[in-house]
Amino acid sequence: MAETSRSFDVLIVGSGLAGLSAALHLAPTHRVAVITKRRLGDGSSAWAQGGIAAVLAEGDSFAAHVDDTLVAGAGLCDEAATRFVVEHAPESIAWLQELGVPFSQEDGHLHLTREGGHSQRRIVHVTDATGAAVQRTLIEQVRQNPNITLLENHTLVDLITSRKLGLADGGQGPCLGLYALDEATDQVITFRAPHTILATGGAGKVYLYTTNPDTATGDGIAAAWRAGCRVANMEFIQFHPTCLYHPHAKSFLISEAVRGEGGRLLLPDGTRFMPQHDARAELAPRDVVARAIDFEMKKHGLDCVYLDISHQPAAFIQDHFPNIHARCLELGIDITKQPIPVVPAAHYTCGGVLTDLAGHTDVPGLYAIGETTCTGLHGANRLASNSLVECMVFARAAAQDIARTPRAAPPPLPDWDDSRVTDADEAVVISHNWDELRRFMWDYVGIVRTNKRLERAAHRITLLQGEIQEFYKHFHVTRDLLELRNLVLVADLIVRSAQARHESRGLHFSRDYPALLPQAVNTVLKPSLSTAGPPQGAKAPSGGSEDTPVPSVGAT
Repeated sequence: MAETSRSFDVLIVGSGLAGLSAALHLAPTHRVAVITKRRLGDGSSAWAQGGIAAVLAEGDSFAAHVDDTLVAGAGLCDEAATRFVVEHAPESIAWLQELGVPFSQEDGHLHLTREGGHSQRRIVHVTDATGAAVQRTLIEQVRQNPNITLLENHTLVDLITSRKLGLADGGQGPCLGLYALDEATDQVITFRAPHTILATGGAGKVYLYTTNPDTATGDGIAAAWRAGCRVANMEFIQFHPTCLYHPHAKSFLISEAVRGEGGRLLLPDGTRFMPQHDARAELAPRDVVARAIDFEMKKHGLDCVYLDISHQPAAFIQDHFPNIHARCLELGIDITKQPIPVVPAAHYTCGGVLTDLAGHTDVPGLYAIGETTCTGLHGANRLASNSLVECMVFARAAAQDIARTPRAAPPPLPDWDDSRVTDADEAVVISHNWDELRRFMWDYVGIVRTNKRLERAAHRITLLQGEIQEFYKHFHVTRDLLELRNLVLVADLIVRSAQARHESRGLHFSRDYPALLPQAVNTVLKPSLSTAGPPQGAKAPSGGSEDTPVPSVGAT
């Protein structure tokens, strides 16, 4: 009979740069389990093309990097968090070099490129496939480490908290572990640990068009919310300006570095349009460029615009962007001679689970790192190449905090109870709801928003939540169902956050509130602890609505 319960010192959910970095930092002293719903390399980190921002060049400074981040963040960056990340970025690059990441070199030194919003060249990279190279190195390291147990094809079902077990005396209570679906056995396994880290990435798949992989379904954000954690700034969804527009190119990103190395955005007739929208032209922050493209497409009735770097020497293009060049060539586009058709697409979740500088959430024993979080670094708009470095800095910070704050092992936890549910008879319900959700989020909660569009989205989300909750209560869980359950909750959080912001700031642009308010205030949603729902695992048809607490809106 398959094992239904396992114990570790630390549980890490997610196998991107944040999760694997934390695992490697913890492995010398802790027994670590890395739980990931697909294979180790299937997350967003491996898709990162541009690079990692760090102050390494002569003439650059921490103050300049901080200032660039604050400007991009449109007044909502936390200065302490920003300085914390910027000042620890160089040691993160050094750590990756020690592990063997083959960063691009020039004249015996790290080659630094420049991206939109940066005042200096400070982007360390591995040609145009930085994330993939970093992930390959880290995966090799974790596979060789005897203290790290890798659990692929295990999908997070929910966190186990003492509050939900009725052991918290009305308070919050700690996180004791989690339930995860093992797809190999189709069983839900109980995992017990005194420390749990959520490193599950963002929620780009809530939108119809995204540069994210299929794994980006907001699992950690949704699970943390159900466990009682606050989330912040969920209205700030970054749309990358340049996703390849081609019927056979699913979610293929054209790196920001293409514009950093001189790429120009053009209309079909060859007219360059970015200088008319912003003095920084193609090097303006992503929200500015994405809105400019959206404006031009709607104004001229276009399906796409074009990114042209063909004026650079062919050898330069092939050397700096070999993967983009090869992929476009497969699709009949020679970027050394032709412009690249591009459109904006959902790219990065700037908000998330609220944490401090050690990765603490509101639930004791529960940490969150990486794109799952709202650390204060990104504010209303993430500066290019600040994401991977955030993963590493907070992975180390969380690992160090866990090492110096030992916790007692949790008590035995109840097994998942699915004795009162059956196999689903109409899986088409899941696929239909998934498609409907992503389409109306794209139409109503995209780059440009209005009150009416948000109201329509909220109405549809309420209907979907009811349908999905009924499905969840009556049928055995599957990965598709769990992801859909998480996505509709994240969609709800995005819409509620957008409705609460009565201004246009950073990535959130409202036609009803086009002005910028004089004071920058975070949008913080807090779940109600009074709707605890049924005990963990008691997923009977008579169960409560543990995943739909009513949030309150506040400011921090």
